[in-house]
Amino acid sequence: MLKGKTVVLGVTGSIAAYKIANLARMLKKLHCNVHVIMTQNATNFINPITFESLISNKCLVDTFDRNFQYSVEHVAIAKQADVFMVAPASANVIGKIANGIADDMLTTTIMACPCKKIISPAMNHNMLHNPIVQHNIEKLKNFGYEIVKPDTGMLANGDLGDGRMPDESVLLEYIIKEIAFEKDLSGKKVLVTAGATREAIDPVRFITNHSSGKMGIAMAQAAVRRGADVTLVKANTEVKAPMFVETIDVVSAEDMFNAVTDRADETDIIIKAAAVSDYTPKLCADQKIKKADDDMSIELKRTKDILKHLGKNKKENQIICGFSMETQNVLINSQKKLVSKNCDIICANSLVTEGAGFGTNTNVITIITKDGHKELPLMTKDEAAHCILDVIAKMMP
Repeated sequence: MLKGKTVVLGVTGSIAAYKIANLARMLKKLHCNVHVIMTQNATNFINPITFESLISNKCLVDTFDRNFQYSVEHVAIAKQADVFMVAPASANVIGKIANGIADDMLTTTIMACPCKKIISPAMNHNMLHNPIVQHNIEKLKNFGYEIVKPDTGMLANGDLGDGRMPDESVLLEYIIKEIAFEKDLSGKKVLVTAGATREAIDPVRFITNHSSGKMGIAMAQAAVRRGADVTLVKANTEVKAPMFVETIDVVSAEDMFNAVTDRADETDIIIKAAAVSDYTPKLCADQKIKKADDDMSIELKRTKDILKHLGKNKKENQIICGFSMETQNVLINSQKKLVSKNCDIICANSLVTEGAGFGTNTNVITIITKDGHKELPLMTKDEAAHCILDVIAKMMP
């Protein structure tokens, strides 16, 4: 995913420095070229050899270290970097960078670095909220630095509060979002639905389906990584919502219909990947419930067709992508939906195809447009999401 990309990690004097060894390992696993620059204080918490063993590059500490191939090292690394992340970032180093002080290898290199800079503060709660530190953080934001919000919990000294550096997976997602994909959806508002709606029968039982929400979550994550402003309307899912998206949690098909239609007019791309329950118990005064031994039949009514409503009310230049899961005649039935729902794209798959369907991490999709169809091979849902977005990106005006 990050092959050909270079990430510079700046590590400062904080107990959280030990987490960055795992972040470096995670980046290398994604085929990224990783450089680590440490402050002298950071070496009291983790040995530079640890990083060198993981990244296969010399870990830099001393600005005047002569034990490397000749070049102006801080300038050379600055030119290579696609992103520079300082994590953990101490109050001291935040203050230096915010005020243009470059007196060690880390601060000198970041000053010479033209790429995106990400700062992850990590310190005591009271120190974090010192007005001077907060002022310096705001200065960095104004200079275009991205600030990772600290976590709340137990700190190194046993106090409770914010100031903890987030987990390595969170820091990794900041880096992936910044450099992993072309930002071909930048400036576009994307709305994605995901998960299985639930229709209450009574306070205990409900009607639903087997959707895990994995495909919809993959679509939302792929869109945000490609620069889109993403809103996720999420029913019941087996996976968490991705970072950097606005999430609207819903339960029923009616909830989802209302959430989607409220946002539809201000959205450039709508991707309906949720598996909406087609029927809901007919809740009215004359509802008939018949019991026969242990069997119960319930009068049902159809839920609103979200995709059809969107197609009927589609605004100019808006792109609508729907999903179609079939058990037979997949292509014919899905092509009919493309027309009847007035969609731009239908992503079709078969419930009986191995590796496709509900709950899996893979999918086998046929992308259908008015110009024809393209069958994708078995791939992960993350990969499939990007293939679908490739088609959408080409359709954008």
